[in-house]
Amino acid sequence: MSATHEVFNQPEPLVDVNLFEGNRALQDALKFNAPTLVTTHLQALGQQVGSVDMQQHARLANVFTPQLKSHSRFGHRIDQVEFHPSYHALMMAATANGLHGTPFSDAEQASGTAHVNRAAAFMLFTELEPSILCPISMTYAVTPALKDNPAIYADWAPQLTSRAYDPALKLWKDKPGVTMGMGMTEKQGGSDVRANTTQAVPDGSDAWGQRFKVTGHKWFFSAPMCDAFLILAQTPSGLSCLFLPRVLPDGTLNGLFIQRLKDKLGNKANASSEVEFVGATAWLVGEEGRGVPQILAMGTMTRLDCALGTSALMRQALSIALNHTSQRKAFGKRLIDQPLMQNVLADLALESEAATALALRLARSFDRAATDGHERVMQRLLTPVAKFWICKRGSYFAQEAMECLGGNGYVEEGGEGIMARIYREMPVNSIWEGAGNIMALDLLRALRKADAAAALAHELAPAKGMHPALDHLAERLPIRVEEMATEMEARRLAQDVALAVQAALLAQTAPAAVFAAFCESRLAGHWGHSFGSLGSGVDFAAIVARAQPR
Repeated sequence: MSATHEVFNQPEPLVDVNLFEGNRALQDALKFNAPTLVTTHLQALGQQVGSVDMQQHARLANVFTPQLKSHSRFGHRIDQVEFHPSYHALMMAATANGLHGTPFSDAEQASGTAHVNRAAAFMLFTELEPSILCPISMTYAVTPALKDNPAIYADWAPQLTSRAYDPALKLWKDKPGVTMGMGMTEKQGGSDVRANTTQAVPDGSDAWGQRFKVTGHKWFFSAPMCDAFLILAQTPSGLSCLFLPRVLPDGTLNGLFIQRLKDKLGNKANASSEVEFVGATAWLVGEEGRGVPQILAMGTMTRLDCALGTSALMRQALSIALNHTSQRKAFGKRLIDQPLMQNVLADLALESEAATALALRLARSFDRAATDGHERVMQRLLTPVAKFWICKRGSYFAQEAMECLGGNGYVEEGGEGIMARIYREMPVNSIWEGAGNIMALDLLRALRKADAAAALAHELAPAKGMHPALDHLAERLPIRVEEMATEMEARRLAQDVALAVQAALLAQTAPAAVFAAFCESRLAGHWGHSFGSLGSGVDFAAIVARAQPR
């Protein structure tokens, strides 16, 4: 076919770039939260996840989605999920970089920066492909909880903390590495897990402790090909936390049956399922009847990952928008040189850097909470705040970043098609592990159990006198915390705590142009109801230049 036109003014995709080297906000947040951390491995990971080969794996894992194989060709029930090879390549890369249970190995714990280190790596990997990180995140969260059953932990910890990946459905001790999931929600309860009806009947005891036979279901059971799960079920003493492996110690399959896979908005590479338990064998973890506190301890860690993951998706969307607008021309000059586009990009850059600063600050509290009282309070306070605010901003952020690409951002094809995948992925972190109302209510619970007002005042003190709008908010917040906001006010309080802490962090980690623009827009009110409405006094060029991914 003869050529009808010349193809030009089409940007080159953002591939084969080092995602760590180009992320100055992440680098500065790491220097602030873990100044002794050597980042050589993050440099290597940034190169790996920015490569065209790994991006191809991410695309294929999302195009060729998981398939349920309930029966073998001979009619035997097998309950297995089949994945594209690219899914396994991504899982292997994630475990090799220690994003699952590795931070709980003795060597990592001794470093004192295990969680911040892992958080940075988790964010970099999220920019490559977020949905396969669901089983990775659950393995991370579940590993320390197993210590409440020392016998199981002794058997499983070496594989949970190793950097190996083995997708085979076989006995844990025959595998170099394992993954774990969680099963909490049921049809009738959702977030109200106390409404669960799944029953666990005592079935004696053995080397792993008190054993139960479980009958019931889970409505959302993500990553069903994990090697084991922590679930909630009603025992004679009430709702309890149980350890339920796919393969029993004698090598037989447990009574876990996958009913179907969820057809989700996004998160396509990950298999989320509905399951039923028919006389499944499980062992008690923690105190019988205390399942909710046991599960909430794990939920705290997965909520950290929700904040990290959304922050990383923001960064990825921003990088793609900057890459596109730096090359695409319209109305006689590059899009990035158009004043309105520069306003939008600078505004997105502020949001992205503030999210990164808050997420890494929360990760630091996980490293220090055991020995530092202030960090313990901040962990409890900032977990629901960061999960609420960062995740709540995600979808709005992705939509605006997509507009920077116009129609090219709306299609599914090619490098810029990643933007559509980001947009679909954003809501899952806001919903998973407690949607907005659950987080706001959890913040109120946190305020009742610790001296949150004093801790918050201490956290904001380093930025005192640096901007009048931040000073005004910082003076009022501890009073509002002490007076205990009502449920009607809980979302507003979560928002204001998030904004105040973000501003205080930017005062200590970001250039003056970033800090000033954030305070003027988010705190002083010189901002509209959409991205791209920053005041004219902002140093747009400096903010956009700092955010450039190359």
